[in-house]
Amino acid sequence: MIDLRSDTVTRPSAAMRRAMAEAEVGDDVLDGDPTTRRLETRIAELLGTEDALFFPSGTQANQTGIALVTRPGTELLVEANAHLVHYEMAGVAALSGVQIRPIPTPAGLLTPELVTGVLRPPSPHVPKPSALAIENTHNAAGGRVLDAAAVDAVMAAARAAGLPVHVDGARLWNAAAAVHVPPARLCRGAETVMVSLSKGLGCPVGSCLGVRRDARERAWEIRKRLGGGMRQSGILAAAALYALDHNLTRIGDDHANATRLAELVSDHPAIRPSTPETNIVMLDLTRERDTAERVIPALAAEGVRVVPFGAKRLRAVTHLDVTRADVERAAAIIRKTLG
Repeated sequence: MIDLRSDTVTRPSAAMRRAMAEAEVGDDVLDGDPTTRRLETRIAELLGTEDALFFPSGTQANQTGIALVTRPGTELLVEANAHLVHYEMAGVAALSGVQIRPIPTPAGLLTPELVTGVLRPPSPHVPKPSALAIENTHNAAGGRVLDAAAVDAVMAAARAAGLPVHVDGARLWNAAAAVHVPPARLCRGAETVMVSLSKGLGCPVGSCLGVRRDARERAWEIRKRLGGGMRQSGILAAAALYALDHNLTRIGDDHANATRLAELVSDHPAIRPSTPETNIVMLDLTRERDTAERVIPALAAEGVRVVPFGAKRLRAVTHLDVTRADVERAAAIIRKTLG
């Protein structure tokens, strides 16, 4: 089975498992876990933030970041099809008491003009905006990248409006690799930054939130309230440290494999692939009779797993457990299955 459902399906390698087994640990809720703190220091350095905090999930880290930069009864400005809008169970509203103000974009990428365009004149009848969130890469847009110049421009627009910025960088590693800059370059000026360790890097669990040093205590309290306090979390942090040493530099291989997959199916009349910028390929079904509901089980029966992203759209994600040979065989199966 070639599993292209997500880059979260990877399994820890034998070497990563050894690093986990040998990790120095402590009780991170009571007096700290030394391996977890090493990871947090490393992540802060990579993101250019003063500090960082380890979380069991990206959603929990995102929600903590939003809680840090917003106030109840205000609005969070965010791209209309962002992960925060569709895939976090209305957490922004339920947990922070904040309304989402969606910003429609043609391709998932924010611009200064789009940000300023949704700002409303002060009024006693409408909620005030309190923060802006940027998703990079943009999942629903097929892994599109907001490059350094675009990030700078959007950050400047937010700053001019007095809005702090949260970066949902679940795949920030991919964005940085795609535009050949350090990850810190794509979150310069942000108040909070979430990065996932279980997407792309091959870790079984975990995300981190980059924060200012003076925000760490409040972030820790919010994480505790959300049930995110972990005891011997160094076992998981060790996997992340191993991944940063061994898997971060190979992310470009996943991008090359995604491009190859798109190329190999691009001339098939029943499917129209996106042009991937990172490790996500959107596959649009062009024939009337083909639907995601019908095609996905047929592909799975032949040995390829993908997920639906609409009635006639499939999503395929390359990752470190998928080789070039796997991609070529997957493309052949897709072609054969579609006839």
